[in-house]
This record gives sequence, C-alpha cells and structure tokens, in this order.
Amino acid sequence: MNKKDSKKMNEIQDSINRDEIPLEDEVIATFLQDNPEFFQRNEALVANLRLADNQRGTVSLVERQQQQLRLKIQSLEDEITQLISVANHNEELFTLYSDLYLRLIDCQSAQELLDCLHQATTELLSLSAFKVWLTPELLTGALSDHKSMSKNDCAGVMQNRLTNEDYYFGRLQSTEQELIFSQQCSGSVVLIKLVHDEVELGFIAISSQDAHHFDPRMDTLLLSQFKRLTAKLIFQQVKDKQ
Repeated sequence: MNKKDSKKMNEIQDSINRDEIPLEDEVIATFLQDNPEFFQRNEALVANLRLADNQRGTVSLVERQQQQLRLKIQSLEDEITQLISVANHNEELFTLYSDLYLRLIDCQSAQELLDCLHQATTELLSLSAFKVWLTPELLTGALSDHKSMSKNDCAGVMQNRLTNEDYYFGRLQSTEQELIFSQQCSGSVVLIKLVHDEVELGFIAISSQDAHHFDPRMDTLLLSQFKRLTAKLIFQQVKDKQ
C-alpha cells in the first residue's frame, strides 16, 4: 500500500476511533467505491489478497472474479436455454392454433364444430375436459345433446366469474364444477366468455389436472384470437339452425 492510501486509511481509522464507530463493511466499501484507482495503485495487494472460499479454502481475488464470471455465464446460458424452450413451445402452440382455425372454419355444422373443439382440447392439447355453455335462447334441441354441451343452468357461474372479465383462471367451487362439468375437477380451469356483436353467447370451460396450468398471470394473446373466432362460428352455426 503506498503512502497516500496508507495515510487515507489511517485518517478514516482515526475518524472512526474518535467517533467510536466500528470499521464496518459499509465504510470500507464506500471508501473503495469512492477511490476506484485504489487497486491500480496497489497491484501487489490484488495479487496477494486471499479470500475465503467454502470449497477451496482460500483463493485469490482474481480467482474469485473468474469464479463469479463463470457463474454469471452459466446463469446466462441457462436463461438462454429456457428462452429457447419457451420459444419452441410457443411456436408449437401457434402452429396448433393456426391448424385448428382452418379446421373450425371448414366445419359445416355446430355439432362438427364442437367435435373439432373437443378433439383439439382433449387430444391435441392433452387437457382434461372441454365444455360449452350457451344461453337458453341460443341452445337448440340437437345441439343440447352434444357431449361437449353443459346441460345445467350455468348463468350464475357466468355472472359470478365473467361479468367484468373475458377470462377466469384458477380453481372453481365444487358446486360450479358440478354445474359445468357434471363432476368434480381436481386441477385448474379456464372460463372463456363468448361474445359476438356485443351479444353474450355463453362461455367455454376447459379443465386441466395440473393445478397450476391455468394461472391468472398467463398470456391471453392466443386465447383472445381463439375466443373471437369461436364465438363468431358458434353464433353463425346456431343462428343458421333457428
């Protein structure tokens, strides 16, 4: 340590002693931050400084910096790998939804439309159950017999969960599960409100065995496109039969 730094450190120590303030980490850190040239003036200290290491006993400051750099690089590589995985998953979902949209547009009846939606949900997306509830004025006799239709009065569920929202993500009460799915659902659920030309048609309910699959924080971009197209096609097919 040169005379200038030694004098500075002595001044700090004298000041601390006079004020009876302990030489804490914060004081030393502040000094080093305010004097970035300290280690440049004391290169020998950098080379000889030994730091405690839980795995190797003691290491040099340079070795500690290298270790921290390696850890940072590893963290960045893990983050990049995760981002690539998410991107690949999103690409697969985008392709699946694009193919589904084309299939839905080609459906010639409401029954065929529901068959397509049920298959895409339970088989392609590997989710547990798919149900549609429509308001009584839209529900036709033939359509009410489809396995994907919820035959109970779910107006209360829609009012409680979707009055001010387009989606509901999470868990449902057991009574709500029975009304929609006619059984208990262990896991998470998404409810998607169907609206066409400002007319509320009902909602779609999809369940997953994974309690965390449908989370309020999940992105709704693909669901938004899905709900608009599905609402329009269901409305068209139902009205054509009335």
